[in-house]
Amino acid sequence: MIRHICMFKLKNKDDVPAVLAKTVTLEEIPQIRSFLVVTNDSRTPEKNYDLSLIFDFDSVEDLNIYRDSEPHLAFRQFITPLRELRACIDYEF
Repeated sequence: MIRHICMFKLKNKDDVPAVLAKTVTLEEIPQIRSFLVVTNDSRTPEKNYDLSLIFDFDSVEDLNIYRDSEPHLAFRQFITPLRELRACIDYEF
């Protein structure tokens, strides 16, 4: 299994609800085995990232299919102008 964790720091925290709504479109990608989207707790430091996508895949090949899928490409196009920072890690577990 491959876990994909991608974190975003947004330019404007007011965009969090719109980004959360857009993440729902990623659920239709059949290669995602586990789908979790979380937001930073408001009681923690402002400098933290605002939200994270935590997805599990059966293989790196499935992760690559996800990466190149239309829903993911549309999500990437949507979030890129809204984000200040992005950090990502993929690991086998």
